[in-house]
Amino acid sequence: MNNNTFTKEERLCSKRLIDSLFLSGSSFVLYPFRIVFCQAADIAVPAQVIISVSKRRYKKAVTRNLLKRRMREAYRTQKKEILYSFLEDHHLNLLIAIQYVGKTELSFAEMKVKLALALNKLKNESNHLYLGKDH
Repeated sequence: MNNNTFTKEERLCSKRLIDSLFLSGSSFVLYPFRIVFCQAADIAVPAQVIISVSKRRYKKAVTRNLLKRRMREAYRTQKKEILYSFLEDHHLNLLIAIQYVGKTELSFAEMKVKLALALNKLKNESNHLYLGKDH
């Protein structure tokens, strides 16, 4: 069985959850991403994610969709080993928004490396905020 899936349950679609994420969530910027996250209690998966690209910065839908596809693929291929193992070990559930704030289009290889760094920082930030541990 392939664990590198990105199912409907892992996508953040609920307007109520999205509103609570942006109202009460913590955030950080690790160029070219802005990550907003908060702890969730009532979700069935370790993390629900929403991915967005600014319409103001990227006028053409083709470009926005290309960047979102690359971000989704980079997240999908790395979430299990970087993020999910940590969340499952510590019994955490997170709501995550990954926003692309870069001024230039990155290739998939560059985006994958940058997203891995962002996911590791997310792991450290959530460890510090929700578990009270530093390391």
